[in-house]
Amino acid sequence: MPVLKRTETQPAEVRPGVERTIIHTQNLMTAVIDFKNGPWAEPDPYHHHVHEQVTYIAEGEILFLCEGEATQRLKAGDMFAVASDRPHTIQLLSKSARLIDSFNPVREDFLK
Repeated sequence: MPVLKRTETQPAEVRPGVERTIIHTQNLMTAVIDFKNGPWAEPDPYHHHVHEQVTYIAEGEILFLCEGEATQRLKAGDMFAVASDRPHTIQLLSKSARLIDSFNPVREDFLK
């Protein structure tokens, strides 16, 4: 059984102000993403991937933008889901935020 203790691991820096900690099985990945560089004047560029994604906003406030859908203002306790290959992005509204992302299949690009 894989176990990851927060006190025993260091997150990976994705870019300045953004850190990621991951755990995964053969078919499922969960990533804790910590944003410390907000608020942002603009959203990140849209992106898409073959992975299905479910995200829980654990801390902070964001705008969630998904192609073809109304923009959603989300805060701690809210969630969103993204189908495979659907363009989407976020904009950080608070000074910091923590998002919990789950992906199926595993994001191999996160393992590099």
